[in-house]
Amino acid sequence: MSYENTENCKSMIQNTSYVKWLILFLLPLASWAQKPVFTLDTILQRIDNNNLLLQSYGLKADSYKHSGDAATAWMPPMVGLGTFMTPYPNQMIMESRDKGNLMLQIEQDIPNPAKLNAKRRYIASQGNIERVNRDITLNTYKAQAKRLYVNWLIARQRVVILEENEKIMVMMKEIEKVRYPYNQSQLGGVYRAESKILENKNMVRMQEGTIGKAKGWLNSLMNVAGNQDFEIDTTYRPSFQSAMHYDTAALADARMDVAKMNESIRSMQLNIESMKQQKKPDFKIRFDHMYPLDAMMPNAYSVMGMLSIPIAPWSSKMYKSDIKAMQFNIQGMQKERSAMLVETQGMLYGMQSEIESMQTRVGTMQDKILPALQKAMDAYFANYQENKAQLPVVIDAWEALTMMQMNVLDEKLKLYEMIVDYEKELYR
Repeated sequence: MSYENTENCKSMIQNTSYVKWLILFLLPLASWAQKPVFTLDTILQRIDNNNLLLQSYGLKADSYKHSGDAATAWMPPMVGLGTFMTPYPNQMIMESRDKGNLMLQIEQDIPNPAKLNAKRRYIASQGNIERVNRDITLNTYKAQAKRLYVNWLIARQRVVILEENEKIMVMMKEIEKVRYPYNQSQLGGVYRAESKILENKNMVRMQEGTIGKAKGWLNSLMNVAGNQDFEIDTTYRPSFQSAMHYDTAALADARMDVAKMNESIRSMQLNIESMKQQKKPDFKIRFDHMYPLDAMMPNAYSVMGMLSIPIAPWSSKMYKSDIKAMQFNIQGMQKERSAMLVETQGMLYGMQSEIESMQTRVGTMQDKILPALQKAMDAYFANYQENKAQLPVVIDAWEALTMMQMNVLDEKLKLYEMIVDYEKELYR
């Protein structure tokens, strides 16, 4: 074989090997690329649109609208057929006209339109309460989703750190294995490094379990199959903007529970208006037609219109007492609303102070403590590579660095959850 053919064969083998390694490298990336990446806003929007419990509130609100329309309906007419002034059997009839009559009776209640419209407005107003209940539940679900999202985010960061630290421990294990035959290390060092590697892998598995839990729960909130696979935006970081002042009027506009109380008060006021209409009269009309049993007697009829008198003292007491009771209830709810706003104002100030303190703490750990431990680890590891330090010293430095990295992420998670709770409380 010529020299040129040999070189061509070598080149083809090298190219084939390069393609094989390129394919092996790209396959995981292709698998990763197939997973959709959901931002937090996307997940929150899907919960808002697809969650079944949230949809139920809209249906309940619509039901109150139709119930209000039904309240304006009249009672059906009553039709009766019987006898009128008919003597009992075996009675002596002096004249033929005493035989009595067959009577057809038609009766219709005519309710007061003002009463019906007031009742319709009261019933329909309860639909607004259901809509606010939906907003309250949505706010709770959003807070749940945010907590799950940041837990997933921190778990992913833990996995990255653990995998990087595992590479260092694997390298130290290999160094120990190489040095052992030359009596430059002890066999126990190899086993200790192996135990740290296995311990590290267990911690990775724990984080993968956290990710799986968050994924399943988020899927259920979005009303999709719990095993649907997706990834999150790992660049997301919760942000916090401190407020100089919390105005109770602004909080009243923002908080959903205050909005619910406002709608409840409005509904009770409409109920009071409906009860006040009870002092207005109702009407009834009745038509009677008589067919005499005596053919010589003429047909007769009776038309009667009736009017209720609800202002009578023995009947007006009912709605007057109910009105007073509801007025006191409204005053109590107004006091409760004011107390709720004052309590929320103080709570938000406290939460803001706690978040700012945690931000300072995390910043100190991340910007000062971690770099110092990283430098110590690098120095010990460099000495270890030059055979100037023993493995236990490096492992202690490795453990201290890993523990601090995990502590920083734990504190970050607490900070992110504080921000989530703050946002939930702000719009609760």
